[in-house]
Amino acid sequence: MPSHHDTIPIRGDRRTTRIGLLGGSFNPAHEGHIQIALRALHLLGLDQVWLMVSPGNPLKPQKGMAPFRQRLATVEQLATDRRLIPTDIEARIGTRYASDTMRALKRRFPRARFVWLMGTDVFAELPRWHRWKTFIHEVPLAVMPRPGSNAAALHGKIATRLSHSRLPVSRIRQLPTKTPPVWAFLPGPQNGISATALRRAGITESLFRTDRASHPAGDTVIARKPPTDMETERRPAAKAKTGATKAAPKAKTPKPVDPSLAEVAKAPGTPRKKAAAAGPTKETKKRPHAPADQLEKYLKIITESIDDDKGEDIVVINLTGRASFADRMVIATGVADRQIAAMAQHIERKLKEVGLKRLLIEGANGSDWVLIDAGDIVIHLFKAEARALYGLEEMWGADLDDTNEENITSL
Repeated sequence: MPSHHDTIPIRGDRRTTRIGLLGGSFNPAHEGHIQIALRALHLLGLDQVWLMVSPGNPLKPQKGMAPFRQRLATVEQLATDRRLIPTDIEARIGTRYASDTMRALKRRFPRARFVWLMGTDVFAELPRWHRWKTFIHEVPLAVMPRPGSNAAALHGKIATRLSHSRLPVSRIRQLPTKTPPVWAFLPGPQNGISATALRRAGITESLFRTDRASHPAGDTVIARKPPTDMETERRPAAKAKTGATKAAPKAKTPKPVDPSLAEVAKAPGTPRKKAAAAGPTKETKKRPHAPADQLEKYLKIITESIDDDKGEDIVVINLTGRASFADRMVIATGVADRQIAAMAQHIERKLKEVGLKRLLIEGANGSDWVLIDAGDIVIHLFKAEARALYGLEEMWGADLDDTNEENITSL
């Protein structure tokens, strides 16, 4: 029997909606799954995300796997947004592999636009999937950052094979309408919560509680934040109580950092980087605005220079009235350290040629984040993993939100 949330007819229909598919064991479901689903709804302009609880993942051992109905129940408990649809449709149509599921869904919903959602950890494992070469031709792929797996995934077998099929960040909203094979990396915040860590810590159904006194509608409330794998491993064993009159202050546990991005995490050491990484503040100091024609002149030089150097996903953000340090922010992605360094050098040379002499460059020697301070314009040149880690577009209103479209230009 379908769950009470499941409104998906097994025989299909003629819906024309844009639908994200997030499949998995959900053993158990956690806030990381919901974060991915909600972000995909927003960035890709989806109408729904189907949270497809798998009857059994062929790549995961059955030992420690909770009963199917129990896993489905944890998804239902978390999916409070009406656009998130917990479903057992794979169990009802009798498919076990993603390629079979996609073919069945496309037959039943011939007018729907599907996108398969996954983290970089899953993206890197695609070559292990059953008929994966067929699968990537069935549905567009939306790949979300996950701690510890971004670098390997974005430079791995699948990313290399599909390098010419990657959609730039500036066009990710078009992903559901594209013909596969096609994929896009959706930069943004990373959630380190792991279902494996939750099971190790003994947190499954007890993770969530429904406080009916303060939430009469039965809204789900997080009772406690689940630990990441690294936090679980660092947790010290409980010590016996002593007769000491005052307990020593508990040392703060350092925040886990993705080793592959350790250098990136140290990056915001300059005032401009700190200000950019902090995001807009309510109280912004007023600054004299640069002449519009001068800004356009410099922006054209900067963006054309980046484009000539094969920079990707160029975004220009209007900071006027929103930041005290500049009027425009330019963000672009480079593939390698040398490319980013060359992009910075060429921008510096071209701006100096037109009379802009006071330029400051931070991080040009092998850094994943290079900042060029051109006074009224700041330029951020990132490697893809670092750009995803800091998510400047999202913080400064450049995440394709309809209310902020006047502040962003994607080139």
